[in-house]
Amino acid sequence: MIRIPYSLILAAGAMAATLALVPLIMRWARGIGALDRPGPRRVHAEPVPTLGGLAFAASVLGGAWLAMALPGPARQLDLLPLVGITLAALPILALGIIDDLRGAPPYAKLGIQICAALVLYHFGLGVPILTNPFGSNVELGWLNAPLTVIWVVVVVNAVNLIDGLDGLASGVVLLACATLWWVARSHADFYVMFFTALMIGTTAGFLRYNFPPARVFMGDTGSQFLGLMLAAVSLLENRKGTATVTLLFPLVALALPIADSVLAFFRRAFAGRHVFHADSGHIHHRLLRLGLTHAQTTLLLWGLSAVLGVVAILLAGQPRERALLLAGSLAVVLFVVFEVIEAVGRRRNEAHED
Repeated sequence: MIRIPYSLILAAGAMAATLALVPLIMRWARGIGALDRPGPRRVHAEPVPTLGGLAFAASVLGGAWLAMALPGPARQLDLLPLVGITLAALPILALGIIDDLRGAPPYAKLGIQICAALVLYHFGLGVPILTNPFGSNVELGWLNAPLTVIWVVVVVNAVNLIDGLDGLASGVVLLACATLWWVARSHADFYVMFFTALMIGTTAGFLRYNFPPARVFMGDTGSQFLGLMLAAVSLLENRKGTATVTLLFPLVALALPIADSVLAFFRRAFAGRHVFHADSGHIHHRLLRLGLTHAQTTLLLWGLSAVLGVVAILLAGQPRERALLLAGSLAVVLFVVFEVIEAVGRRRNEAHED
């Protein structure tokens, strides 16, 4: 008798739930006028239903609670982290719905994200140890809470900022989750495998409706929820102490959206603009200005995310000193790639103006 892997069952269930829920959410969104309309920073020409991210929450959290209630391997898991993740997700989801319907001020978003991070910290999901490549690990003590907050805020906003092109955020998160699932498998961390399997399924199902040209958007409801889940799953692995280098592997797996958001922060700060003020300088905008189509840009950035995922998996088998060195080198390469794309785009614009 063929034994079906439990992760595959979870992923298939989450995918089926998402495929069933998204059309219902689309119909409801149109009915209440929850539409993302064309604008200067938009790449679509027609109004598109938003709030699609509600399907993520229903499939992932609903699937997790259902799996723990039914007979199966999930029943052996500690319930406390799931309670913490669920409670942290509720204000993030409420914030996303409000933002998608009528907008929310940047500092309100930041406040809610900090509260969600503190909820995770309260339930034992944090950064208690920092790896020292030259000696023993460092116990962070009181720094655990602020570093947890910084990590959650960075990851949530990284996913939110890269959600500017049909299918881009869904695919990047799917690839990051696949990477984290593989690394967790090598560390025998079933809890991380449990959540990433659900997230792989729901993002794959959502792409059925979100790949260019998108018929629905996840909105801030979806991007912030996915960001919170990625941050929480990373902290879950650290809670068990299985990561060779604290947060290194999720950092590499999410290098594309994190690098894009960090560069956006400094770009706006150096230009004297508000750091929370949206612009059209993100990596996907730059590639579009180079003449790539929406689908080509999405596939190119998916490919880059897949490469980064493979790098993260390879780093998992390296000594920590070498892993940190390679990760630092990767950061430099990414920065150079971003700057080259920006320089080529600038020259292209100047040539058109001449």
